[in-house]
Amino acid sequence: QLQLVESGGGLVQPGGSLRLSCAASGFTLDYYAIGWFRQAPGKEREGVSCISDSGGRTNYADSVKGRFTISRDNAKNTVYLQMNSLKPEDTAVYYCAARDPSIATMCSRVGRLYDYWGQGTQVTVSS
Repeated sequence: QLQLVESGGGLVQPGGSLRLSCAASGFTLDYYAIGWFRQAPGKEREGVSCISDSGGRTNYADSVKGRFTISRDNAKNTVYLQMNSLKPEDTAVYYCAARDPSIATMCSRVGRLYDYWGQGTQVTVSS
């Protein structure tokens, strides 16, 4: 069974850092484009970042550009989201998602294009 599991969330002070992990089980991530999304209470889901199957292409929302970095380690079957200089407005549940490679391997921050989702991890930025 294909599963994605996020980890690494938690409570951090403004200006702090967290690294989120998205680990796959039941399949090999090598051929999948992966996206990170977040949803804060009362807000729509936002596409934060994405990475192509090879890792050669990445994309970031303007709100996180220069602060977040997405990367992948296919040997570990894991995708990471390094989040630096965190702000209170980054508080949300963060989800990773994978695109069915039989359809596309390109990077996208459009959530409806993704086929498999993790359960999410809470990130809270507060003093």
